[in-house]
Amino acid sequence: MTDADFMRQAMALAAEAAAEGEVPVGALIVKDGEVLSAGRNRRELCRNALYHAELEAIDAACKKLGGWRLPGCTLYVTLEPCPMCAGAIINARIPRVVFGAYDPKAGSVGSVTDLFTFPYNWQPEVRAGCLEDECAEMLSEFFKKLRNRS
Repeated sequence: MTDADFMRQAMALAAEAAAEGEVPVGALIVKDGEVLSAGRNRRELCRNALYHAELEAIDAACKKLGGWRLPGCTLYVTLEPCPMCAGAIINARIPRVVFGAYDPKAGSVGSVTDLFTFPYNWQPEVRAGCLEDECAEMLSEFFKKLRNRS
């Protein structure tokens, strides 16, 4: 499977989040071509700032692999990681990150800042903009509907 194939799976998770009234962000952790874990935003549902898609996927992958390091894994996420999620990626030692849409308000892998270029003990490889237009459109549609409800 390709990066685009995995990103489409992450987009399906983002659509599930949107259907629940959450910002549509989905994430997968993949190792050796197999999905280890998945996550989607659940901040509103769980009323917790920590319930980002990436953190849910990282937590499940750590439990599945039995450790806090995620060697050989790729994180796919529909939106550029925020500072909290970028920090979790660094701490989990995820070697590769593929994201869809850029986040000009909170993106910490190139938009507002790039935490992966700081001299931390881990710098993942990044592929930005995978299915960027589709991921951005999903977010735009969600916020457009949200504004129209107000």
